[in-house]
Amino acid sequence: MGPHVVPRQLVWLSRWQAVCAWGASVQHRTQAGVSRIPSLLSPAGALGSSPLVRRSSSSTPPGAPKVVLTQQRYPVTRLPFSVVSEEDLAAFERILPGGVVTDPEVLEASNVDWLRTVRGCSKVLLRPRTSQEVARILSFHSMSGTLVCQAGCVLEELSRYVEERGFVMPLDLGAKGSCHIGGNVATNAGGLRFLRYGSLHGTVLGLEVVLADGTVLDCLTSLRKDNTGYDLKQLFIGSEGTLGVITAVSIQCPPKPRAVNVAFLGCPGFAEVLQTFSSGKELLGEILSAYEFMDAECMWLVTHHLHLASPVQESPFYVLVETSGSRAGHDAEKLSDFLERALSSGLVTDGTVATDQTRLKALWALRERISEALSRDGYVYKYDLSLPTERLYDLVSDLRARLGSQAKHVVGYGHLGTGGDEHHGFCWPVAQGFFKFEHRTVTVPPTWGDGNLHLNVTSEAFSPSLLAALEPYVYEWTARQRGSVSAEHGLGFKKRGVLSYSKPPEALRLMQQLKALLDPKGILNPYKTLPAQA
Repeated sequence: MGPHVVPRQLVWLSRWQAVCAWGASVQHRTQAGVSRIPSLLSPAGALGSSPLVRRSSSSTPPGAPKVVLTQQRYPVTRLPFSVVSEEDLAAFERILPGGVVTDPEVLEASNVDWLRTVRGCSKVLLRPRTSQEVARILSFHSMSGTLVCQAGCVLEELSRYVEERGFVMPLDLGAKGSCHIGGNVATNAGGLRFLRYGSLHGTVLGLEVVLADGTVLDCLTSLRKDNTGYDLKQLFIGSEGTLGVITAVSIQCPPKPRAVNVAFLGCPGFAEVLQTFSSGKELLGEILSAYEFMDAECMWLVTHHLHLASPVQESPFYVLVETSGSRAGHDAEKLSDFLERALSSGLVTDGTVATDQTRLKALWALRERISEALSRDGYVYKYDLSLPTERLYDLVSDLRARLGSQAKHVVGYGHLGTGGDEHHGFCWPVAQGFFKFEHRTVTVPPTWGDGNLHLNVTSEAFSPSLLAALEPYVYEWTARQRGSVSAEHGLGFKKRGVLSYSKPPEALRLMQQLKALLDPKGILNPYKTLPAQA
């Protein structure tokens, strides 16, 4: 640190390094293994909680076996970080009076992820309390729909806040009652509204980020058009806290739809799921806001473990279709035409439609609570993949045959994306006389459109042999389809070593160079996202 750094930053950095000594193992993210490191600058932890963690899911089930320490199950060489001292604890107490927790019994729950797959050994938990009143840390422009808020704001609170003003958050998650917007942005959470509003890379307008050296990077713009140099905020969206700590967010909120309909349908096969989606894009067009699918085993899990009732007759696959528009009569007519065609053509064998909030929530619960039902079925091996739509479910069938009785259940659910042309030819023009590029044709996978498959395998308890049968097989299978080993849940701790299945060596080197530039001491969310270096 040079003499130009102000004292507050010096103090903060020294404490941040101490926090990272123990924070690296606190509250692992379930799907990708991202640790939740408490922030000294944001209201409730800038990285937030996992987009998959439900508010009531953090308690330990009675009589559950103790989870093996992550440092014992996974061979990690600890970086040369300091250890939290009494002096550090005193400093934390001065910053957060009453918000420093060292009670081992309280820490036990925070050290284990909600799926009980990984366990840290942190000795300290910080609980900042500067956002009791959400309204005190928000600003909202009702004309543009731009929301500016601190990173520790809970997604559900933000949703309620903007909906009262006629807008919606572009992000919706099953865990919106507990996840924080800072964590959502840091992990580039996809969510249930991805089909309609796209990713956070498109809806986030600006960020405030604290860098590893204590510098506060203020890129908290509310402008939709700003073409001045590099778009630095994109570096931090999805970086999982490895490049900087997000402390504030500016996000574009779309107008709240006046009419929402949800149809829950039964399909005889996955081919019909895909054809129904194609028909929905054609007939529903601009009002189609969500298209989710789940297989019969998913339905069995939610009915068996959560006692939810299926609204349609038993089917091999189920589809949830949501429409969001501005005119109820217009939307209802379009949805009716779509359902009539799907039923008459045999794409759909049974279905139900909901328009009131109670029934809407009941139908969405069948999809949103699948992960919760899986957690009650045993140990869960979770994979979040992006694959060409026509091959999306093949991996599930393949694994069922491969694993046999080794697994209790192999299930697949998720959402479909939009497609495009299969082959693209383009011509790059001469640029100011310096370069000349020839017309070239780019060959892409058989289908340009992709879908997000949540592949889950359950067993009675963690099994090294079952894990060996799954990995690297799942990643190799995905790579052969030119898919992504992580569609929306990130890489974190567990998947950092498989990044090369989706990214070339040149991209890996550039990522490591960026990490070294912005965090040379490796204090920001260590051991995550990037492969371990020698």
